[in-house]
This record gives sequence, structure tokens and C-alpha cells, in this order.
Amino acid sequence: MTAEVAKYTIEQVESLELAPGNKHENLEGWVPELASDNDLKDALEKAFDYRGDVTITLKSGEKIEAFIFNRHTGASLDDSWVQYFAPNVDSKQKLFYNQIARLEFSGKDRAAGKHWEDWVKAYNERRAAGEKGIALHPEALD
Repeated sequence: MTAEVAKYTIEQVESLELAPGNKHENLEGWVPELASDNDLKDALEKAFDYRGDVTITLKSGEKIEAFIFNRHTGASLDDSWVQYFAPNVDSKQKLFYNQIARLEFSGKDRAAGKHWEDWVKAYNERRAAGEKGIALHPEALD
């Protein structure tokens, strides 16, 4: 794919139809108030879209560092669940909403500040400065 992208001129890239994206919220460090079932459902929906780890505190007091990659929102907390990956665990895990007492967006949001328009702007600036052999490439994730 990288070689494919490199063969397009910036004019060709800019002429492509762009679909509107979602507004990205800065959630790093956020600890949502979970006063109601809907608060928890809304927070877990945001955790699903978040591109970083969250820390989940269970009602038992156990804390889980997790990357949430799937969810199912049922009629109640008893039949709603998230699936996640945890460090040092080889398989995906499942957790029901009714087990969750607290949620914290504790990990670095890997998608924050990485917008296509920013990449195109940086490319145009480098090109205008006369730099040769440049292409539109994503930044490293650290």
C-alpha cells in the first residue's frame, strides 16, 4: 500500500472524495462519572472507540488494564459486555457491564492528533520547501 500511495501526486490525493469523520474527543485521563446505567453504557461506547488502554475497576476491587476491541450493549447491564485484551494474557477476555464500578481512560490515545489533513499539510510544506523523495507515510506509534 505504501508504494501505491507514493505514486499519487498531492493534487490527485486532494481531489479524492473524503468522507466526513467523527469528531475526536481528547479522553486521555478522563474518569467518567458512572451514576446511571446509561452513563456506564455511554462511557464504554467511548472506550470502544478509544485507541488506548483503559483501567477498569471491578465491583470486587480488582483492577484490569485493558484494550477494549468489541462490545455488545443489551437491554440491561446484565446482558451487556465488552471484550478486551490485557497485558500478559494470551487470549481475549470478556467482562459484563454489571461487574464494572469505575472506568479510567489511562493509556495514551494512539490516534490523538493524527489526522489525514495534517499529513497532507506537512507533505505540502516539505514539497514547497523543495524536498525530494517524499511521500505520505503514517507516523510511528512510539
